[in-house]
Amino acid sequence: MRLPRSLMARLGLSLGILLTVLWIAAATVTATMLRHEMDEVFDSALKETAQRLLPLAVVDIVAREDDGVTQRLGAIREHDEFFTYIVRDAQGRILLQSHTADAAVFPPYDQPGFAQTATHRLYSDDALRGTIRITVAEPLEHRTAVARELQIGLSLPVLIVIPVTLLVIAVAVGASLGSLRRFRETLQARDARDLSPVPADDLPSEIAPMAATLNALLTRLRDAFDAERSFAANAAHELRTPLAGAIAQAQRLRAETDDPAASARAGDIEATLKRLTRLSERLMQLARAEGGQLRLDRTSDLRTVAKIVTEDIGRATATGRIALALPDRPVISDLDPDIFGILCRNLVENALRYGSDAAPVDVTLTTDGTLSVANDGDTVPPEKLTKLTTRFERAATGTDGSGLGLAIVAAIADRIGSKLVLQSPRSGRETGFEAIVTLPVSEAKPPQVG
Repeated sequence: MRLPRSLMARLGLSLGILLTVLWIAAATVTATMLRHEMDEVFDSALKETAQRLLPLAVVDIVAREDDGVTQRLGAIREHDEFFTYIVRDAQGRILLQSHTADAAVFPPYDQPGFAQTATHRLYSDDALRGTIRITVAEPLEHRTAVARELQIGLSLPVLIVIPVTLLVIAVAVGASLGSLRRFRETLQARDARDLSPVPADDLPSEIAPMAATLNALLTRLRDAFDAERSFAANAAHELRTPLAGAIAQAQRLRAETDDPAASARAGDIEATLKRLTRLSERLMQLARAEGGQLRLDRTSDLRTVAKIVTEDIGRATATGRIALALPDRPVISDLDPDIFGILCRNLVENALRYGSDAAPVDVTLTTDGTLSVANDGDTVPPEKLTKLTTRFERAATGTDGSGLGLAIVAAIADRIGSKLVLQSPRSGRETGFEAIVTLPVSEAKPPQVG
């Protein structure tokens, strides 16, 4: 027999079987003891009946005028007669008998005391020096029927007690495992980036060591991930100064040389160093998106951040390349403005880099916190679209992007409980690309009048 996987089911099944076996064993022992006591009570009743009837029979027989005549007592009303009796003289003649007594049931008188045949239990006694003898008989079937009813009476509660007991066990076990269920639900509610210890103060002592081991593992994993993010951020930060110096040297080399080949090579070096600089910046942004605090205990208007970011990017691009649409009402959110700026900048730069130069990039922020960045251009195949949030994955290999922009946005969206939605073609068009993120917002508070 294979036990169920559920701990509650195992406990309920085991305790149910154990209680059933114990109840049956107790009922059997009790029935055996009661059968013994019952036999003693019935034997006492046989003896008491014989000793009560014998004096009455003697008085009746002695007062008779006709000696040796058999008299059968009539029944006053119909009833079940479990005890029957006969009164005989020394010659074995029946002088008196109960109305349902069968003489064939009674063996010849031997001596006072108990006797038993295949069908009856008997008690005999005599009076007047053995001249008047009485024998009372009880069918063994009567005792067997009483014993059977007794066993049934002891067994029937099993049909009620065991199901009720199993229900009580299930409720009790379920209540006892409530802390373990809450521990499981807490674990299930965690996202992949939350590696903080899980509260386990109310767990049973048998389960607490497992929870402590799990929390220790989570702590080690968190430390390992923090070390990786810290290394990436620190490495990217430390590279900024030498990269800036190398770019300056390449620019100076281009300015001082008259050799076209050397100037072209210096230009290539400068372009490569600038790509490394952008990559280091993206790495720092990714480290912050994955490990930093994204939501604050204060709120701000996201419209201001979106306007600053698009204007800053717009100064480095052609006029009219970015079309910003903001609502009239404030978009209040507890999202860190710097984080929102990183998210918005990556989406806009990604759209400028991969979109068509003939149409502007549409940046739209709504009052419900939905940020949409859409651009015209070639449609991205569905199989490619699903991979764009992978690190270092680019829609076109011919561009100079780092392949981290959408990965950073996806990491931020995941941390704030949202999702980055990518669709191609863009909404309402047959071509293009659109990225949509829903940001956490709250109701704008009216200004306080002092």
